[in-house]
Amino acid sequence: MMKLSVFTVATPELEPAELAAAAKEAGLHGVEWRYTEVPEEVRGQAPSYWGNNRCTIAPSKGLEEVERFKQAALSNGLEVVSVTPYLRAGDLAATEKVLEAARHAGASMIRLGVPGYDRSRPLGELLEEGRAYLQEAQHLCRKYGVKGVAEIHHGTIAASASGARRLVDGLDPQWVGVLFDPGNMIHEGVENYRMALEALGPYLAHVHVKNAGWRAGETNEAGEAVWKCEWVGLKEGAVPWRQVLADLLAVGYDGYLGVEDFSGQFSESPAMLRHFSEYIGGLLRELSPNA
Repeated sequence: MMKLSVFTVATPELEPAELAAAAKEAGLHGVEWRYTEVPEEVRGQAPSYWGNNRCTIAPSKGLEEVERFKQAALSNGLEVVSVTPYLRAGDLAATEKVLEAARHAGASMIRLGVPGYDRSRPLGELLEEGRAYLQEAQHLCRKYGVKGVAEIHHGTIAASASGARRLVDGLDPQWVGVLFDPGNMIHEGVENYRMALEALGPYLAHVHVKNAGWRAGETNEAGEAVWKCEWVGLKEGAVPWRQVLADLLAVGYDGYLGVEDFSGQFSESPAMLRHFSEYIGGLLRELSPNA
């Protein structure tokens, strides 16, 4: 049976203990701790996903800080699913530091770096660099006993499931996998969801839950309509979550579903967590009533 978790990038106003208590109250089973430095210049600002996020482990504070977040999870009966950084593909020193933190936290995975794609360099060159990094990262993951996952994400060479499979193909799926993110795929990389999951095969390691949709904006200088993709509520976007969950069940996935809702539909994170649990948890119960 799939379980529910939260990636704390989506809960910026909560301190770790507050987040863990809210996740427990909502019926979640795990937490994915955001891991990066919060710049001093944003600390006085209002909480935000990628700015003053109070639910973020600061690498500079060492393992004592990791321990504080770990205990917040454990004291609320939550599993530490992931320590989730923003790694650059090729930065093995930073990758090893995250793996050390993840092992201390008891996390089962970290997020690895994936080369971006912006038309400035050829795909073949980027793919070669990305695969070389992942091959080295695989050895580190084995050393620390923590899986590394490459996230399907727009603006990278792994924008689709097919692209992600090409990136990780031939690596050991015990130590390197793929984070399946249908919300990101709406921005770039949409494929038939069942086919996408079949393409990932043994590399399917984790799933993020959010939603997005497109709208037409102004025209450009050529008179062409300019469409924009935006984050929207879990029920409001182009990802048909009931179908995606049915497809996940069909391929035998039984891992975590981690909410990463950037829609701002709810003014407070606890309400967002409850909505996620009621909606996605309800669909799971409907689709697998005997689980």
